[in-house]
Amino acid sequence: MLNTLSVVLTIIILIVVSLIFIVTYIFQNSVEQNLNTTSSELSLVFSGFQSDSSTSFVASARDYVENFDKKEEMEVIVINSSGRVVMTSTGFTPDENEQIPDFNEALSDESGYAYWNGKLSSGESAMSQTRIITNENGTCVGAVRYIVSMEQVNTAIVLVSAGIIISGIVIIALVILSGLMFIRSIVTPIRKLSEISSKIAHGDFSQAKKIEYKYDDEIGDLCDAISDMALDLQTADQMKNDFISRVSHELRTPLTAIKGWAETMQLSERGKLDRKTFDRGMGVIINESSRLTSIVEELLDFSRIQSGRMKLIKEKLDILAEFDDAVYFLKERAVTEGKHLLYDEPEAVYPAVYGDKNRLKQVFLNVLDNALKYTPKGGVVAAQVIYSKDEPDIIKIVITDTGCGISAEDLPKVKEKFYKANQTVGGSGIGLAVADEIMNLHNGSLNIESGEGVGTTVTLTFPVYKEGSENSLPENIKL
Repeated sequence: MLNTLSVVLTIIILIVVSLIFIVTYIFQNSVEQNLNTTSSELSLVFSGFQSDSSTSFVASARDYVENFDKKEEMEVIVINSSGRVVMTSTGFTPDENEQIPDFNEALSDESGYAYWNGKLSSGESAMSQTRIITNENGTCVGAVRYIVSMEQVNTAIVLVSAGIIISGIVIIALVILSGLMFIRSIVTPIRKLSEISSKIAHGDFSQAKKIEYKYDDEIGDLCDAISDMALDLQTADQMKNDFISRVSHELRTPLTAIKGWAETMQLSERGKLDRKTFDRGMGVIINESSRLTSIVEELLDFSRIQSGRMKLIKEKLDILAEFDDAVYFLKERAVTEGKHLLYDEPEAVYPAVYGDKNRLKQVFLNVLDNALKYTPKGGVVAAQVIYSKDEPDIIKIVITDTGCGISAEDLPKVKEKFYKANQTVGGSGIGLAVADEIMNLHNGSLNIESGEGVGTTVTLTFPVYKEGSENSLPENIKL
């Protein structure tokens, strides 16, 4: 506010001073023009003057002064060649001490006339013009001086200048008032937003609430945007904390099992551990180690995708064969858990797709694993591959389960990183985000349809391989 006001104040002062100068110049110049117009008639009055005598000039000038028709506006003074006043239009003898500087200037000036602006010996402000009269030989025989009082002109200048100064003060007051309104409507909210943003930047999300604002303008939009950002950051921070907690739990469970069985096998006397118990312990260690490996690989994949370092080893492949392998891999688990995994491989030959078979198998396993994980005992997970002549450019894999389903509130967020809709089921919460990005890397899509209590349907869509389409796939992607 102070910086802006100082600049505006400087500009206004410069404008006021300039206007006063211009007004003064205009008024004084009008007086000068009036004097110049009046004195120019002397060239006609004394055009035939031939005498070398100053006395003859004075006699001729007397008639001019007596017939001068602007005696009420200005005073006319006749000066002889020696610079002494010999006659005035007022009839009063001027003060002998009165200086006539414009007479001397007019004598030395080539144009033969000069102006003077100042105070008379009486203290009255006046402006004068003296014009030299010469004979035909160019010798000065005398001069005529016109004097105009500047009192009224100066009064007018003062009044106009006062009006300009008052206008400037009013403008400054308006600038200050508008500046205060500006501070109230913009600067204050922005300062508040800056304070809130600083707290958010330092991890304090307690400000993640609706920021109040007075006017529904761009500042109001900014307040709403920062409020939304704070809420999103708060949600993301909470999701991150939940993710760390879940991953810690997921890692601790298999580590605890591995450590427990390893200590049991180490502390047992050699030969005292029967084969059944030994095999059981080794099975637990192997299974939990595989589980740990799976979690770590999932985290590494997430890190690669987030930093844009995931690379695809792409090739032309049979999508049916890869999906069949994934179903076969989980078939035994479904039987063990008392769930039905249904899939009939189509007999028809489907077009090939172009991609990384290991990454696509990772997507299949993730989607099927989620379907089994959220399906209760006795439930059904059904999968089918769809290729239609109506859509010859794509192949769809549809996986449907009869599990608990996803609420309408959670459904739009399930593919976000760190998000986990059901906290009661194990998992890191990033597997689906990784699968979705892998599908994007293949120019495909992963779509989810679900309803709470009615199960979930996941549709994987792949573009059919076409000659020359290899270069159209993205190399990597960032979350």
